[in-house]
Amino acid sequence: MFELLSQDRESKARRGRLTTVHGTIDTPAFMPVGTQGSVKAMSPRELREVNAQIVLGNTYHLFVRPGLDVIKHFGGLHKFMNWDGPILTDSGGYQIFSLAKLRKITEEGVQFQNHVDGTPAFISPEIAMEIQAALGSDIAMTLDECAPYPCEREYAARSLEMTTRWAKRCKEWKEENAQRSTSNAQRSMAESDAINYQQSTINSLLFGIVQGATFEDLRKQSAQAIVDLDFDGYAVGGISVGEPEEEMVRAVESTEPFLPRDKPRYAMGLGTPPQLLEMIARGMDMFDCVLPTRLARNGTAFTSTGTLNVKNAEFALDKRPIEEGCECSTCREFTRGYIRHLIKAEEILGLRLISLHNLHFYLDLMRQAGAAIESGAFEAFRKEFVAIYKTRDVDLANSVGEA
Repeated sequence: MFELLSQDRESKARRGRLTTVHGTIDTPAFMPVGTQGSVKAMSPRELREVNAQIVLGNTYHLFVRPGLDVIKHFGGLHKFMNWDGPILTDSGGYQIFSLAKLRKITEEGVQFQNHVDGTPAFISPEIAMEIQAALGSDIAMTLDECAPYPCEREYAARSLEMTTRWAKRCKEWKEENAQRSTSNAQRSMAESDAINYQQSTINSLLFGIVQGATFEDLRKQSAQAIVDLDFDGYAVGGISVGEPEEEMVRAVESTEPFLPRDKPRYAMGLGTPPQLLEMIARGMDMFDCVLPTRLARNGTAFTSTGTLNVKNAEFALDKRPIEEGCECSTCREFTRGYIRHLIKAEEILGLRLISLHNLHFYLDLMRQAGAAIESGAFEAFRKEFVAIYKTRDVDLANSVGEA
């Protein structure tokens, strides 16, 4: 499932390969966020062109709209969105966290009003697993309770204990249904040589999520409890929820020593390009973040020297691409001046072109990081990139939300 290919000598950076039903993923890996079955402004063909290996879908949003009956009718999320690569689905824990005023958490699960029409709904660990199995996820996530920032220690402790109990129920559901599916498949083969069962139930990977807020001892406690349940991979949750960057880094550093070396590690909801490199240096393998597409819709592009607000008047007559030497189709074919015109004129093509460039930038950054780890030059690569990268005209604190 996961093969560790190389390790940096000067940091905890790793290069690996994760195998799923729908293909392999070379790590470090960035996952474009396709919350509602679509990476905003991008087609599956364009995602392949920028070398996306895996995309992220969201259990909560797809459960609410279009609903499981529709997705089942089309044969699962892969066929519904015409994406033949791996898909990771978030269990919905973060969305439940964001619906604090509309939900009630109990031992059994979460009662909430959905954000579309306000109708009552309920998600338990078992229901979260059922939804992800119906979607056909290659990597499913356990249901977790994400503690807010700031929060009291007592709240964080209760949250991680609930997350651990829910994680255990998710794993038990998967094991029980895998056994049932195997039995059904054997019976079907004996009767008609036809395998008629949900392959995803057996072959999907299941990642557990570590919580603990900003408390180092709680992070250790949560990691040890989740690792004891023996998942296929592990995620660091409850980060990038409004805490200062140093607290986010400390939460990852407090968790990493207790995660198995031979399994993938996923830092959820991160981040800016320098943050990704810092997390790679601290032993993380997989990432997702809405910034590449969300900021693109505001006219902001990512470059190797920092962000670029293409809406600025200084670019009106600029014949250069967004970034010299970039191999994405946006930079090969269009100028900053033209893209600025499109954004100012509110033409959809403008935000599409920047979205494509930004995703290419993030994905290529992961490729470069992997190559640097392989050659033994990661620390030099990281230090040089972080030293020259500047964030300009971007309020990242207000840039969270859907992709």
